[in-house]
Amino acid sequence: MLLAAAGLNNSEIARKLQCTRKTVRKWRGRFAKKCRAGLIDEPRPGCPPTYDDIDRAVITALACELPSTRQLPLSRLSSGDIHAEVSRELNPCPSQATIAAWLAQAAIRPWTYATWVTPRDPHFEQKAAPVLDLYNGLWNGEELTEYDVVICADEKTGLQARSRRRTPPGPHTVTHVEHQYERHGTCSYQAALIVGTGEIVGQCVDRNTRANFETLVETVMTHPICRAADRVFWITDNGGAHHPNTFTWWLKQQYRNVEGVHLPTGASWLNQIELYFSVLSRKALAGESFASVSTLRDRLMGFEDRWNRAPTPIDWSYTSEQLAQLMEDLPAIA
Repeated sequence: MLLAAAGLNNSEIARKLQCTRKTVRKWRGRFAKKCRAGLIDEPRPGCPPTYDDIDRAVITALACELPSTRQLPLSRLSSGDIHAEVSRELNPCPSQATIAAWLAQAAIRPWTYATWVTPRDPHFEQKAAPVLDLYNGLWNGEELTEYDVVICADEKTGLQARSRRRTPPGPHTVTHVEHQYERHGTCSYQAALIVGTGEIVGQCVDRNTRANFETLVETVMTHPICRAADRVFWITDNGGAHHPNTFTWWLKQQYRNVEGVHLPTGASWLNQIELYFSVLSRKALAGESFASVSTLRDRLMGFEDRWNRAPTPIDWSYTSEQLAQLMEDLPAIA
């Protein structure tokens, strides 16, 4: 039935079934004569392998070396670089294509790399854990109520209004964006995310100042959700516009039900507003052309309006327990 479903006619099906029967009889006969030993491949005709496992191990070991150990002015070794080095140690030397094929099958790939940020704050976990607890509905070990609101806020500074030539896509071609551009000025985008609903409240400003950020706070606090809240938690980083030495004090002076929570240095990846900024950059700004700052501002606010038509809370699952495990694993990573 499977062969018929594959579109084969009756003669082709008969031929394949005959071949299958011959193969089954062959291996059954070998097993009957030698048991399991009969299932091992017999020596095959042809030229024996030119390179053995030792040659392959030498190449893999060389690929795992840092180029600096060989006084090479390189950051990574390509298959061509490895071939050039191996040719001095192996004779005969595998071709560059063979080396590339071997390395593609290797379990260790030192020519690839990933970056990470090592926490420098000695109290990183103690400062970040309360934020993760807020995301998961806890504060000081107690569950948040429906009248508790969590806000994540930050800014994208130095957004450039750049105009450049673009050509529309055609058959089998992509959109082309010219590398050169003209600058028409910059602006900053300050925004706050209401964690429970996914709504964004933002503003475009000329400069990322504390006074401008305080205006954003006042706008957010007039939102119906915040007006009806018993407690409002503001999560920010340590930027100058909302520095812990001044911003927390100002919040307490202005609003009695507000709690300022600051992330440790180097923890922007724990601020949910950064996820919105990532979507904004990818979907509204990347590769675009803006003839003026006002055009750029219209795009930023237009995307915010579009987002707020159907806001969705971010599906956050990272916990303080996972952070504690990460902090334990970091020395091994380093």
